[in-house]
Amino acid sequence: MRGRPNIHASSELIEKAQDIFWKKGYTATSLSDLLTITGTGSGSFYNTFKGGKKQVFQEAIQQRREAFAEFKTKLEKSDSPIELIKDFFRSIAYEGKISHLKGCIIANTVVEMTYIDEELENDSIQILKEVEEMYTENIRKAQEKGEIKNQTDASILGKYLITFWCGLNTLRRMYPDKKILSQQIEMQLAVLS
Repeated sequence: MRGRPNIHASSELIEKAQDIFWKKGYTATSLSDLLTITGTGSGSFYNTFKGGKKQVFQEAIQQRREAFAEFKTKLEKSDSPIELIKDFFRSIAYEGKISHLKGCIIANTVVEMTYIDEELENDSIQILKEVEEMYTENIRKAQEKGEIKNQTDASILGKYLITFWCGLNTLRRMYPDKKILSQQIEMQLAVLS
């Protein structure tokens, strides 16, 4: 009798694992959860992911980093990157309840991994810092072109958007309501006027 087939670390598999990590967090996600998603036994799982659950999680986090890199490329090609950034935040209000309850896997990981796993915490912090730098760079350019009147240092505004993002991911759990979220988002985005 043949054993179960070996699995491949495909992006689709990592996306499925990412969804579980996103909903449950790293600590609460069990090997059983991951085996159910992959449809394999533990032997095949560990042959593919020598680093086990942590490796799968790191690859899931890397997928989020790649999504941010794609957004950065869109900003670089855009005639109005600040509007794209604003639209990104505005779109959050219109996401479904499940998305609101999940929040941001990167921000969630920073909070969850503090005092638990320094490597995972630092990986997540680094991703948020990369996003912050992306915001800062685009804000600086918009200020130089006169597209933003607010002349607060761009690095402060970049950090402000990260603060806003982390807070919004808590607020959307408290109030998964389009109208409430839209009002709060518009108020916060006024800083980019």
